[in-house]
Amino acid sequence: MTRVVQDAPIPTIPFNARISRWFGRNVLRIYMIFGFTYLFIPVAYTFVFSFNDAGKSNLIWQSFTFRNWQNPCGAPEVCNALGNSIKIGFLATTFATILGTMIAFAIGRYQFKGRSSSNLLIFLPMATPEIVLGASLLSLFLLFKINPGFWPTVIAHVMFCISFVVVTVKARIASLDPKLEQAAMDLYANEFETFRRVTLPLVAPGIAGAALLAFSLSFDDFIITNFNSGTLITFPKFVYVSAARGIPAQANVIGSSMFFLALTIVVVGQLVKERKAR
Repeated sequence: MTRVVQDAPIPTIPFNARISRWFGRNVLRIYMIFGFTYLFIPVAYTFVFSFNDAGKSNLIWQSFTFRNWQNPCGAPEVCNALGNSIKIGFLATTFATILGTMIAFAIGRYQFKGRSSSNLLIFLPMATPEIVLGASLLSLFLLFKINPGFWPTVIAHVMFCISFVVVTVKARIASLDPKLEQAAMDLYANEFETFRRVTLPLVAPGIAGAALLAFSLSFDDFIITNFNSGTLITFPKFVYVSAARGIPAQANVIGSSMFFLALTIVVVGQLVKERKAR
């Protein structure tokens, strides 16, 4: 006589438990989607309104046009302000990168009296509120009877960009393997040749990253610039002044172009890094 064995019924998982399990497995993905959405909504708004045919006021969508991209200098003073920001950013980045790299090598490679204090002083501009730093620099310029303008703004930008350069380059120096430099000296390379052929190429990615960070900070700065620029109009100041009546669509064109340029640099850098890793 054959006995029929019946399979035990599969217990059904309550709906609330299934939702809880799904949410637990995907909470990081959900957080990432919300985070990136929050970050990129202003960028999307800027890009979309760069095609708005709104004339002087760009607060309300009127109609679609390519004219703003064909003539990004159509709004008064926008390209002049952009040129000032690029010149200040380039000069500030150059000086801050050179000085910051030398400071990073001194702190990262050598022991000297006051090294800990120097480390602390480097972090102070990063921790100081920009309004305090901007007002302090303005007071210093006025004390020496230097009127606000182009060069005081460059000096002010160098002052706060140096800290970010030092931190970035010093982190790269700390990750270097000293055996590579020792091997170069074992092969009869002097200190200068070792630095030029071994150390500098290894630190170069950190220096390049620090320079890009310094330029973006300088180009984007408003508070310190507003204190020390006087009548000089930079791109952030132009956007701030224009915000009350609606930022011109040409400013959105420039902002979108800068975003896509930065994105292109990052993507190209990652592709080159992956290619070298292969």
